Amino acid sequence: MLFAITDIETTGGHASGNGITEVAVIVHDGQQVVDSFHTLVNPGQPIPFFIQKLTGITDDMVQLAPRFEEVASRLYELLQDKVFVAHNVNFDYSFLHHQLQQAGYQLSSKKLCTVRYSRKLFPQLPSYSLGNLCRHFGIPVFNRHRAIGDAQATVQLFELLRQKDINNHLHTMLRKQSKEQQLPLYLDRDDIDRLPLTPGVYYFHDAKGKVIYVGKAVQLKKRVLSHFSGNTPGRQRQEFLRNIHRISYQQCGTELMASILETIEIKRLWPRYNKAVKGYEASFGLYQYEDTKGYLRLAVDKKHRHLPALKLYYNRWEAIAELRQLTERFSLCLKLCFIDRSKDPSCGSAHCNGACLQQEPAALYNSRVRDALQQLQEQLPSFAIREKSWFNDSYSYVLMDEGRFYGMGYLSGEEAFVAKDALRERLQEYPEYDFVRNLVKRHALLQPEKVIWFKEG
Repeated sequence: MLFAITDIETTGGHASGNGITEVAVIVHDGQQVVDSFHTLVNPGQPIPFFIQKLTGITDDMVQLAPRFEEVASRLYELLQDKVFVAHNVNFDYSFLHHQLQQAGYQLSSKKLCTVRYSRKLFPQLPSYSLGNLCRHFGIPVFNRHRAIGDAQATVQLFELLRQKDINNHLHTMLRKQSKEQQLPLYLDRDDIDRLPLTPGVYYFHDAKGKVIYVGKAVQLKKRVLSHFSGNTPGRQRQEFLRNIHRISYQQCGTELMASILETIEIKRLWPRYNKAVKGYEASFGLYQYEDTKGYLRLAVDKKHRHLPALKLYYNRWEAIAELRQLTERFSLCLKLCFIDRSKDPSCGSAHCNGACLQQEPAALYNSRVRDALQQLQEQLPSFAIREKSWFNDSYSYVLMDEGRFYGMGYLSGEEAFVAKDALRERLQEYPEYDFVRNLVKRHALLQPEKVIWFKEG
C-alpha cells in the first residue's frame, strides 16, 4: 500500500473561490519515502496580505511559478491509486480534487487524516495541531506553514503513528465501510456509531456546545453520514464541516413526528446554518371582540403573537375574502367587520339589518355572528393521526384540536383513543406553527386510514 503524504498552501479557506500557492507530495510505502514532488503554484489571483505573512509566500514569488494545470498531470500520477494522507485531510483533498477536476482529472482516493489517527492513538492530548504534535513528540519542523516543511513533518508523524499503532487502527480506519475519513475533523466516531437507524431529529454542536444545525431523518445514521459525503468545495460547506464538534439526537416514532419536531426545534434554537426556516408562516388573522355598545365585531389584522386568532391566513386578501363571504351568508354588517371604512355611518349593504346604525339590537346581531363563527369552526376539525412507532412498542399520536396543532406523544395498547380530552391529557403540548399545521393536514389527507376524527360538542 502506498501513501501520498500531502500538504498545500492556499489563498483562502475554500476551494471553489481560492487557489493553491504551493503543493508538496511525498510518496511513502509504509517503510520509507519512494517518491516526492514540490513546487510553488501561481494561483491566478492575489495572495491576501495576512496569508503572505503566515506562509512567507508573496505574489512576486509565484509570478513565474507554473499554473496548476501545468503540474496537474504529475500530481494526478502521484495521488491516484494511493492513500491520500494529510493533517486535516478533507481540507487538502477538497482543494486538489477541485483543481484536478478543473484540469480534466477525476481524483478518487482513500483518505487518512493524521489528526484523527493521532486522536485515535493518543486520546488525551490537549491539542492535535501539527505544530503541537511535533513539539509533543520531538519532531523537528523546518519551514513551518510551507507545504514542503509541513509535508516532511507529517511524514515523520505518520511514521511514528505507524510504530505506535499496535492494534492496527490504520487498517480499520481505511476500510471502505468505515467512513472514518469523511467525518469532520473534530467529530468523534462514537457520535456516529451511537446513531440509530430510526426516524428522528439530529443536532450538530460547535466547540462550545451550541447547536449550529438541526435536521430530521427517516434513518438518523444514514442521513447524518450523508452530510459528510462528497467533496463540495464551497466556502459555506467547508466552514460548516469545520465547526461540527459533536452530534446529539432525539428518536421519533415516525417520519411525521420527526418533521414536526425539526420545525419546532429550528424555531426554538435558530441555529446558525439553518438558513431557510421550514415553510412560510401566516401573517394575518381573523379576530373577534365586543365593542362598548355590546356588538360582536370581526376584524382582519396582522397576526398577534400572544392573541389567538379565530383563523389564520397567509395574506390579507385571503382573509378579507372569507370575511366578506361570512357577511353575505349571515347578514353581517360591513362596518362592524371593518370591510367598509368609509366616513358614511351606514355600511349601505343590502345584507345589513342596521347594526351599524344601532337599529338592530346587539343580541340579535350577535346571534348571527356566533352562527358565522360556528360555521368557521366546523372548517377547523379535531383529529389525531395514529401510527405504530419505529423504536418502541407504543403508538404515536399527533393531535389537531379545532384546526390547531396541539401536540404529540406515545401511548401503549392496541386500542385507539377515541376521546379528544383524554388524549390531550396524555400528550406533550408543543408550540403551534402554520407549517406544522399544514404538514399534519397533508399527512391526514394522504393517509386517511391512520386518522381518528373527533366530534365537537
